[in-house]
Amino acid sequence: MDTNKGVFNNCVALTGSIATGKSAVAKMLQDLGAHLIDTDRIAREVVEPGSEALSEIVASFGPDALNADGTLNREWVRSAIIRDPSLRERLNRITHPRIQEVVIRRIKEYQRRGDGMPIVIDVPLLYEAGWDRFFNATIVVYAPREIQIQRLMARDRIDRNTAEQTVAAQMDVEEKKKKAFYVVDNSGTIDETRRQVERLFDSLRT
Repeated sequence: MDTNKGVFNNCVALTGSIATGKSAVAKMLQDLGAHLIDTDRIAREVVEPGSEALSEIVASFGPDALNADGTLNREWVRSAIIRDPSLRERLNRITHPRIQEVVIRRIKEYQRRGDGMPIVIDVPLLYEAGWDRFFNATIVVYAPREIQIQRLMARDRIDRNTAEQTVAAQMDVEEKKKKAFYVVDNSGTIDETRRQVERLFDSLRT
């Protein structure tokens, strides 16, 4: 993607941490008219049955990486990566270039429209994957750690210890906040968040 870095000049990356409300902010931006490119959805698309990426994953990880119906066994792959973190880099080498190709193609499609609407790339692991280097501006959806834990407990119906471990396994949202060009503080009411998003959208259009 480095050779296509210029294509990102007029785009902004959106990220957050678990239970900060990134998906809600993405939907708000899209409702206002922004073009949203969801890298999580693309990541699922590139490993669909019959794809080259899925074949390479099976060749690299073994037949257990497949479900009986020929789809990727995500739970097994996730567990394998937890047992052996070096496998994550192997998986990334297979999937990331393909994800990047699709992202670049969709950016160019939106740019050809020339409608002046912001192009927002939703990248959950923006900083962890090093994708932030491709963007001139990044948005972090923020909520303090305690709010993350409370929301995660309510959403997933898990105990506090499990929620704390889940939050701790990710990059600290405070660190992401420091790296951000824009911050949407989603620790208050939905109306407070929406007002921030509306101001942000206006800034992105200017």
